Amino acid sequence: MYKILLVEDDPDITELICDYFKAKSENQIVVDTASDGQVGVEKAYENSYDLLLLDIMLPKLCGFEICKEVRRESDIPIIFMTARAAQSDMLTGYALGCDDYVVKPFLLPVLFEKVNALIKRSKGLVRLPQFHLGSLTLNPNNGKVLSQGVEVTLTSKEFSILKILFENKGRIISREALIRVLWGYDADVEERIIDTHIKNLRKALGDNAKLIKTIRSRGYILEE
Repeated sequence: MYKILLVEDDPDITELICDYFKAKSENQIVVDTASDGQVGVEKAYENSYDLLLLDIMLPKLCGFEICKEVRRESDIPIIFMTARAAQSDMLTGYALGCDDYVVKPFLLPVLFEKVNALIKRSKGLVRLPQFHLGSLTLNPNNGKVLSQGVEVTLTSKEFSILKILFENKGRIISREALIRVLWGYDADVEERIIDTHIKNLRKALGDNAKLIKTIRSRGYILEE
């Protein structure tokens, strides 16, 4: 049995989620609730949960503030579910440490599957797929990177950058986006530090360094 905390100020949405999760999980997922951010933080600290479901626009404390506060002490899975669909809000959410970001209106079956999968993943019950591009492989399960069959040693930041590039393969990722995800939305970090990490990452990858391409004035992209 799993227990999650839903922090949502709309009673209709709260009722729908509680009823659906109870029926779909056959009472194997218990949903505790809070209707404002302050109560949400207090419950998160006072109880043991397997996942937090947070709205962003809440009374007293917003979802971003809850996430930031909880992340000081815990790596519990966190999903934002919100009407705020702007890319800047999504980047803020991920920078603060959320695991997923669901935009309202959403389908209850989709939300349920995301919650279920994330809980199982956090419990080590699901193995994440490996990333491959040519002879470059990244395994998020054991933190290993292989370049042309040889394991390479990367710092945590270099590994994270490569993982982000893999997750967005074929898309340009800006330096600003990388900084927000790796250091946080309010971090005072110069964009040049990303260039330094990319330089070291390319050096470690050897011939596969060519897979990481610089797009002038825009950022980086991973592609063959």
